[in-house]
Amino acid sequence: MIKQNSYYLISLGCAKNTVDSHSMSALLDLAGYHPATSVENAEILIVNTCGFIHPAREESFEVLTELSKSKQQDQILIAGGCLTQRFPGLVAQRIPNVDGIFGTRRWMDIIDVLSTIKNRNDTTPYRHTSASEYVGTDEKGIIRTAIQGGSAYLKIADGCRRNCAFCAIPLIKGTTVSRPVEDILRDATALQNYGIKELILIAQDTTDYGFDLGIKDGLANLLGKILHSVPNIPWVRILYNYPGYVTDALIDVMANNAQVLPYFDLPLQHADPNILKKMNRPSNIDWVYKTIEKLRNAIPDLAIRTTFITGFPGETETEFLSLLKFVEELQFDHVGVFPYSFEKGTPAEALGDPVPENVKLDRVERLMAAQEKISYAKNQTLVGKEMGILIEGNGDGISVGRTYRDAPEIDGLVILDKEAPVGDLVRGVITSAMVHDLTARLLS
Repeated sequence: MIKQNSYYLISLGCAKNTVDSHSMSALLDLAGYHPATSVENAEILIVNTCGFIHPAREESFEVLTELSKSKQQDQILIAGGCLTQRFPGLVAQRIPNVDGIFGTRRWMDIIDVLSTIKNRNDTTPYRHTSASEYVGTDEKGIIRTAIQGGSAYLKIADGCRRNCAFCAIPLIKGTTVSRPVEDILRDATALQNYGIKELILIAQDTTDYGFDLGIKDGLANLLGKILHSVPNIPWVRILYNYPGYVTDALIDVMANNAQVLPYFDLPLQHADPNILKKMNRPSNIDWVYKTIEKLRNAIPDLAIRTTFITGFPGETETEFLSLLKFVEELQFDHVGVFPYSFEKGTPAEALGDPVPENVKLDRVERLMAAQEKISYAKNQTLVGKEMGILIEGNGDGISVGRTYRDAPEIDGLVILDKEAPVGDLVRGVITSAMVHDLTARLLS
């Protein structure tokens, strides 16, 4: 049975999308709506889509199609997010029962969208547009966070001003818009009061924070103010640092504050200068070597994560081998590898998609095989060590959590031999190690 003024929200894609979804939920709750327990009994169905690459778009279309087919007469189906921002006409065409469409930066207009849909007689999909779609946004006092157990993602900026050839994010989200410092500190303080154990700072490019506000070393300055405002949050993690913009000031703040986890996320995408130039990415590999050495010297026990793309247009076997050698030399703790995805409208569109799919996937497998040996060896060095572990789940006499070395959803897990409350930060001794995951004995 459908419950009036109830909603069911599905969030797809990255953690940045998750933050927007939680913000929409907060606005709906304040307006008198309430979350439904299932699709069947919700009056309002909302999908916050992902449109970054083809597989993500297809997943979004699959979810919308399924909801469209099962949608009851009194239900409202709304599509928002990256996919609808980039391809609003295609969404309306492929999803005939969609009632409303709004873009990625208009999450704060969800109540207006609903009100318009409920009060109109026209059966064509309502597309919500706004002049401020690509500029700053009115956050309506909502905390820009997504809480998951003892962790919380906190968005510090949106959009991206980089021109990476493979990336559609600037097409979808526009240029960088940094949130005001006071708003971020307000949200961080609220999360501290809530009892959060891990605060994760996110943006399309965290190292670009404050550029549009005229703030020099914006991320380092912001981080210092956050640490001063939330002394009781034991873990602060930073994701999405852009190569070439990792400053000495940022390294100093990380090295001299125990709250900041010794974890560095540096998406490099490739290691061959020729490919990096084609990607419109920083191509000074000497800078990478020197910066990683500087980071490791300044921050003991640092864990470094990066990501790479194989099969970018024109990538030769020799250029791939230079990437493979690079990974073996630098010994990263975590590596994500993705085959190149051809995207219309990006700067790389003109290059076509000449590398065969089987070659892309073969290079993914070879790179990951090399990294798995490195990850396994690094994990083996942790056996016998006592470490802090943030609990994310429990049951059947065991718990699952993460150490500082692992970011949520993308890195490894720790399986503990006893149950501990979700959200607790406990101590455990590592008893064995696998390629990605660990086991541990829970200490009292």
